[in-house]
Amino acid sequence: MNRSKNPDFPYWNYERFELDELTNAECNAEFRFYKNDIYKLADALQLSDEFVTYNGLIVKSVPVLCIYLKRFSYPYRYSDMVFHFARPVPEICIMTNHTIEWIYNRWNHLLTTYHHNLLSPANLMLYADAVHQSGAALDSCWGFIDGTVRSVCRPGVNQRVLYNGHKRVHSIKFQSVALPSGLVGHLYGPVEERRHDSSRSGLLQELQRFSNSPITGTHMCVYGDPAYPLRAHLQRPFRDAALTQDQKNYNTAMNGARTAVEWVFWRHS
Repeated sequence: MNRSKNPDFPYWNYERFELDELTNAECNAEFRFYKNDIYKLADALQLSDEFVTYNGLIVKSVPVLCIYLKRFSYPYRYSDMVFHFARPVPEICIMTNHTIEWIYNRWNHLLTTYHHNLLSPANLMLYADAVHQSGAALDSCWGFIDGTVRSVCRPGVNQRVLYNGHKRVHSIKFQSVALPSGLVGHLYGPVEERRHDSSRSGLLQELQRFSNSPITGTHMCVYGDPAYPLRAHLQRPFRDAALTQDQKNYNTAMNGARTAVEWVFWRHS
């Protein structure tokens, strides 16, 4: 008889999850959202009353959203969540993955395409003012661009395509633009490790069209590390062998503000 090697967790011994039975403090601790905000989030995401997973499992959308929030509120294993939701590990896994896929398919355009409301010319001016007031040398920089490497299992084929010689792991890359508000203004990826952050994302073309001051018409830019090409809408540190003191001061001021993008990646990892 074929039998799963995974341990059995007695989920039937626990009470079925009911969001309304939790207090606001418990919801904040468990899901990082207050109770009413979870219902508001479900409405904002435009969740239907029920989800039907690929294997025919029919579940209420709000409890599934809670499973999703619990999973990503902290690095929980699925087995850690059994007593919270009184469901077996395979069901929790299926519901989590279904929610991830549904949210991405419905809302990915807010991150992967140029968001004209979030990145309107008026908002770019506000972001640039906030960046400049934080100590940045540029008064036209409204965001910070960077890539992040995410390790993956070694593939059975085409291993060299995904291999990162610098970090000595197989990985995929993402690129994001972080705003001073802490939001991700643009996201691109995943792409294979061999391609640089700036290739093929289409962001430069979008910046040339839309990243200009509504008052003076001058270019507004994002700021990246020295590996990025220098463009009117994409700035980077000075990287000559011998820098003047003004150039060093510029790099120090901009790199201090640029740490914001590293925090964005850390929070969303």
